[in-house]
Amino acid sequence: MAQDTSSAKIIKALDDYVLLGRSGLRVSPLCLGAGTFGAQSEIGSDKEESKKIFDFYYEKGGNFFDTANNYGSGESERFLGDYVSDKRSDVVIATKYSVNPTSMQEGKRFNPNFGGNHRKSLVENLNESLKRLNMSYVDILYIHAFEYRTPIEEIMRSLDDVVRSGKVLYVAISNIPSWALTRANTMAELRGWSPFIGLQTRYNLLDRSLEFDLQPACAELDLGILPWGITAEGFLTGKYTRESTANLKTNNYRGSSVASHAKEEKNWEILDEVIAISKEIGRTPAQIVTNWTRQKPGITSPILGARTITQLEENLKSLEFNLTPEQMKRLDDVSNPTGREVPFPHSMTSAIDKYIGKNIQLPNKFESVATKYSFGRLH
Repeated sequence: MAQDTSSAKIIKALDDYVLLGRSGLRVSPLCLGAGTFGAQSEIGSDKEESKKIFDFYYEKGGNFFDTANNYGSGESERFLGDYVSDKRSDVVIATKYSVNPTSMQEGKRFNPNFGGNHRKSLVENLNESLKRLNMSYVDILYIHAFEYRTPIEEIMRSLDDVVRSGKVLYVAISNIPSWALTRANTMAELRGWSPFIGLQTRYNLLDRSLEFDLQPACAELDLGILPWGITAEGFLTGKYTRESTANLKTNNYRGSSVASHAKEEKNWEILDEVIAISKEIGRTPAQIVTNWTRQKPGITSPILGARTITQLEENLKSLEFNLTPEQMKRLDDVSNPTGREVPFPHSMTSAIDKYIGKNIQLPNKFESVATKYSFGRLH
């Protein structure tokens, strides 16, 4: 079901700041991802080009920067730390711990505690991140991925400790199942620990799995959603064709991802609709998909990745307009999960009215999921 955007706040600039989750933290409505900062990354830029991207975003009023301890094998944090050294209080810096590639241990004895969600990993990786960033604290610390090995009570208690220490102001989570997210924040609430204020997760027109469980969980818990991968590794920008994807190099993440997207005919139908709307209103496909993402329920600040100022400038123009409810519906309809893509019990939610009663008010925060699908029945 399309979200009614007729009464939505029109956000036209990076300095139309929004609140992140259940907190008073003010952030820009589009976050600059620093995963492209660092030439060691397959999608990265050198320090000079990265600085130009940083400056352009900052000068437009942007204040929200996302990095991680492993981006560019540490280069991303070092570059970002240099760029904000004279403007620390003006910016919101988010970094992450727990995902450490083996390449960061080259030449050393294998350390099984180098990565992960546990307390030792947290303390050591946070200290190293602060050194690279040349800061005494970060505004937001994410768990980069839930790894199913560390007890949730250990995670939340140790995160609360680093908040109380002053090294971290807020905590958030990335790439976690909804059951673990809800247990973690409920435990934090009951025990007086620092809860997660935001969820960073994959979300785009090709992958709307967020909407089944994670988005309603965030609505219930008052978490802001910060989606990554919003252009599906560039597939939704319109730069690829059926012919060009046939010859893609698949020995890297981006190439293999785009090649995988290209195998599904439905994905080309989605892209065709994105391009059709872009031509109708004189906007680029990247602006269309960024705008669609930003308008979806619960979204706080989509994460932008840019290798050049031109790419960043194009993406920021998605703030200049709102897709109409009709255009949102067209994109929703063409990308809606169907059939086996809809997991149970979501496949039977449309039957609730029939068996429980019609014309009963539904809380707005659950409307996008609780009235949507019609592939099953109650038993």
